[in-house]
Amino acid sequence: MSSVVRTGPDLPSGERALNPFALVDGAADLIAFVEEVFDGEERVQARTPLPSGSLIHAEVAIGDSVLLVADRQPGWPVVPALLQVYVHDAQQVLDRAAARGAAVITEVTPFYGGEDLARLRDPWGNLWWLYAPARGGDAGLPWEGGSTCVFDSLDAALRGPAG
Repeated sequence: MSSVVRTGPDLPSGERALNPFALVDGAADLIAFVEEVFDGEERVQARTPLPSGSLIHAEVAIGDSVLLVADRQPGWPVVPALLQVYVHDAQQVLDRAAARGAAVITEVTPFYGGEDLARLRDPWGNLWWLYAPARGGDAGLPWEGGSTCVFDSLDAALRGPAG
């Protein structure tokens, strides 16, 4: 059965089948945040400003993926993204993000599959799930429901104010 989704050689060079998009106030600042926290790299050739200077389209590469961003225009809602990123050290990323105004939603917590999970909300309202190899070499331990903080912290963040 063939897929309706283009993959591999069917995609333009450097592209992925699915790319998240965030519509925020301050897209250029979000790009700088992603560059500083995740070692992202803006695709400068994709930056498309309007005459007002706001960005109608921009792209920042994170590892082998791309986050698309634009500034909210008058009358448009802010549409933050929910993003999952595999990192080497979740605590390091949380610390880098917090130093740049992000809120820690879920502290680094052992999760299933030998991974640690952490979450943050950036200053634009985007929620980032961070997955990292388990600290202390606990790879392979089953999660089996584990701590309720994984759900409880997300539930509180989504029910509470976005800032």
